[in-house]
Amino acid sequence: MYVNKQIRLANWDYRSSAAYFITICTQDRTHYFGKITDGKMNLSQLGILADVFWHEIKNHAKDIELGEFVVMPNHIHGILILKNSSSPVDSGSAPVGLGHALNQQVLTKDFRFQNIGKNSVSSIIGSYKSAVSKHAHRLGYEFHWQRRFHDHIIRDDRAFRNISEYIRKNPEKSERRHRQKSV
Repeated sequence: MYVNKQIRLANWDYRSSAAYFITICTQDRTHYFGKITDGKMNLSQLGILADVFWHEIKNHAKDIELGEFVVMPNHIHGILILKNSSSPVDSGSAPVGLGHALNQQVLTKDFRFQNIGKNSVSSIIGSYKSAVSKHAHRLGYEFHWQRRFHDHIIRDDRAFRNISEYIRKNPEKSERRHRQKSV
C-alpha cells in the first residue's frame, strides 16, 4: 500500500525568511555528477550543470542568498537563505538574522495545501531541478532526479556554522568513508 507521507514541517510557511539546508539526490543514487579524488569533487558535464544552475538561483529568485554548496557524485547539498520581504510571516529577529515563524504564527491546514507560488523553497528547488534536467536532456544525457528533496530549517548561528562546515568537508569525509568500507 502506497503512503504519501508528508515530509515538510506542517506548521511552517516555506516562503518565510530563514536559512534552509537542502539535499537533492539523483534517482536510484546514480553517480551522474562525477567522482571524488584526493578529497576533491571532480565534476562531470552533468556535475558542472548542477553547479552552474545552483549559482543561477539568485538570478531567478527574489530576495535570496546562497550559502555553502557542494555537488557530490549522486546528490547536492546547499543552503538557501530566503529574505522574503513579502512573506506573510513577521520575521522578527533571530540569531542568524532570519525569522522563525513556528513560535509566531501557526498556519492552518488549509493554508499548507494552497499553491504558495514563487519564492517558496519548493518552487525554487523545483525550478532548479527542472533547469538541470532540461539542459541535461537537451545535451543528450540520460538523467533523473529523485522525486523529492530533503530540507532542514536552520534554527541558529551554531547550526548554520555546523551545516556549512559539513557541506564544505563532505567530499573529503565521503571519500574517507568509502575507503574504510572497501578495506
